[in-house]
Amino acid sequence: MAQATENKMGTMPEGRLILTMSFPIMLSMLVQALYNIVDSAFVARISEDALTAVTLAFPVQLLMIAVATGTGVGINALLSRRLGEKKQQEADAVSSNGIFLSVCFWVLFAVLGLLFGRPFISLFTDVPAVADMGTDYVTVVSVASCGVFLLFTAERLMQATGNTVYHMITQLIGAVLNCVLDPIMIFGLLGCPALGTTGAALATVLSQIIAMAIGFFINVKFNHDVHIRLRGFRPDGRILREIVRIGLPAAMQQSLMSVLTVGFNRILMPFSQTAVGFYGIYYKLQNFLFMPIYGLNNALIPMIGYNYGAKNRRRIERITRYAMLLGLGIMATGTLLFEALPVPLLRLFDASETMLAIGIPGIRIISTSFCLAGISLILSGCMQGLGRGSESLFVALLRQLIVILPLAALLARYSLSAVWLSFPLAEAAGLLAAALLYHRVHRQLLSGLPE
Repeated sequence: MAQATENKMGTMPEGRLILTMSFPIMLSMLVQALYNIVDSAFVARISEDALTAVTLAFPVQLLMIAVATGTGVGINALLSRRLGEKKQQEADAVSSNGIFLSVCFWVLFAVLGLLFGRPFISLFTDVPAVADMGTDYVTVVSVASCGVFLLFTAERLMQATGNTVYHMITQLIGAVLNCVLDPIMIFGLLGCPALGTTGAALATVLSQIIAMAIGFFINVKFNHDVHIRLRGFRPDGRILREIVRIGLPAAMQQSLMSVLTVGFNRILMPFSQTAVGFYGIYYKLQNFLFMPIYGLNNALIPMIGYNYGAKNRRRIERITRYAMLLGLGIMATGTLLFEALPVPLLRLFDASETMLAIGIPGIRIISTSFCLAGISLILSGCMQGLGRGSESLFVALLRQLIVILPLAALLARYSLSAVWLSFPLAEAAGLLAAALLYHRVHRQLLSGLPE
């Protein structure tokens, strides 16, 4: 029986555990980030208006991903802790209630997308073509957002039990399907009508729904550490509140990217539509670098949670140390890549000479913040795994709201290039806060555990 076998998160050597659990997630999220680049590259070939429309709609997608991520973090941390405590029945209840909560969020966003899609897009543009394409995109991705919410839930059930290879399989399937469906539905290949930006949205949601179905099939068939039982299910208020309590800071932290994108769209639009388009391109490129760090974090949370439930201080500290070294190496490599190759990166999106003039200094200035951000994110993931999501949220607020947006608005008075300096300055403030808060959490929660 699953209860009789010690999970590898409690026994495998820490360095090997980090690699075996994080590498499949990192690889799958890299492919996911590559899809985002391919998706924007296809949209850019429609027109610059199409790229702007998708960029303006992107905060809605980010908000849905934020809520799905928060729900997943709550499920992940709570489920791994129950498994570490050898409470199988409670672990199974966490999985069922997590699925129920994800369905509720899907229904909520479907209604919001139908009612408020056009008013949201109209906040940023009065160009009819951009407004129409942006509204169509928002409507499709919100109404069919079951793929986002339930796919995240299926993947977190795998992560929480250490089955990260299965997580990689579902991510790869979704990303590959998306890359295949994008040109077919955008440009009208193989008998499909040319649907433009609506086709890009449909390709996204269809691939997510298919990957979601495969993810749940894998959980039911092969994930024996947790048992999904929906027959006779009744929502458990205590478990739902605990998932929300743990996951809410993570959801708010992730949703800050949506707020940040909205804020930068407003700051950059007075400069030019091209500046907004560059920011959308930069975000997709940045995701390609940051996704491995997010993947490492996703693996880190259940490892920390499991060993905290098992009261194993030594393993927690060693896992944290290895994760920081790996994260710093990833970010240093990314910094060198962005500093050396800004032109080829921008050319992937058919960048005009105007966009190159904006983007080359922008990429080089922003990339100086990557190593600072990597360490902050790893420390935040450790705090989430220990159930201290509020501290992690505060770090994210500093990095992505409190410092960066006011600073960017202030620097915008001088020049567009000055705006990009807000990134490294905000990350420096975030790193200082993360180090101080992690030291306090370590002293409060881990210092009393046996070595």
